[in-house]
Amino acid sequence: MVNTKQATIGFIGTGVMGEQMAQNLLSAAYNVHIFTRTKEKAQALLKNGAIWENSVADLTRASNIIITMVGYPDDVEQVYFGREGIIENAHKGTYLIDMTTSKPSLAQTIFTKAKTKNLYALDAPVSGGDVGAKHGTLAIMVGGEEDVFKDMMPIFNILGENIVWHGQAGAGQHAKLANQITIASNMIGVCEAIIYAKKASLDPSRLLDSITTGAAGSWSLSNLAPRMINSDFSPGFFVKHFIKDMTIALEAAKDMGLETPGLKLSLSLYEELASMGECDSGTQALIKYFEQKAMKHTLKT
Repeated sequence: MVNTKQATIGFIGTGVMGEQMAQNLLSAAYNVHIFTRTKEKAQALLKNGAIWENSVADLTRASNIIITMVGYPDDVEQVYFGREGIIENAHKGTYLIDMTTSKPSLAQTIFTKAKTKNLYALDAPVSGGDVGAKHGTLAIMVGGEEDVFKDMMPIFNILGENIVWHGQAGAGQHAKLANQITIASNMIGVCEAIIYAKKASLDPSRLLDSITTGAAGSWSLSNLAPRMINSDFSPGFFVKHFIKDMTIALEAAKDMGLETPGLKLSLSLYEELASMGECDSGTQALIKYFEQKAMKHTLKT
């Protein structure tokens, strides 16, 4: 068991959310080493005391807890496997925490391969967007061995508030996919409600004041609907990453023989939104799809 108070944390992937998460670890006085594809994007962390490593292998050898927060399953495979990957270069007893939203089967593979090297692996994807990452209030869904989960609670408590162990390897990823399925249909409802309010000559902001604390309330309604109304489409969570998550969830559901029509519809709408050039916008940009449809209808009538 590692003494987390004296841990050296390696953090791979300092994007919109990863940067804030790494900063919270720095603010908690942890020794944090970082690696990301573009060093220039990590300058704020380096100025605040993070230590740069030139490769995944270098970072791995310098750390006894490694957190990964990258984009896609292919990225996860790249950083964990191969001669220069985490598993090959980690010291015995190192804790590996993948917080990327990825495939449950990949989490299980990482766990199995890590076990053969006497490494402790957890899959721990998060929800809460840039706001949750910044304020350390993320929901963290964890899969892996329960005693390993308990060992890492001091780290998780810095990054989030709602931290739940869901079961063995892959369970954290399944929980996150269920989270994304919930959000998928909800985002359609949020957009439709705002468009409806505008069409009915209601003040959308006043509408939010009225409905966010009632039965319609949701994180997306409270946090993303105001951004929609203010035409703020900066990414707290990228459209392209949500498409990735929904695609993985749809594949997993099919493998289990489940029908998820809400998820399928949401994925198709986001794919159309991406074709409009919105891949790097925040997920709240879905409102643009509905605005475009409403405008076309108005022109026809």
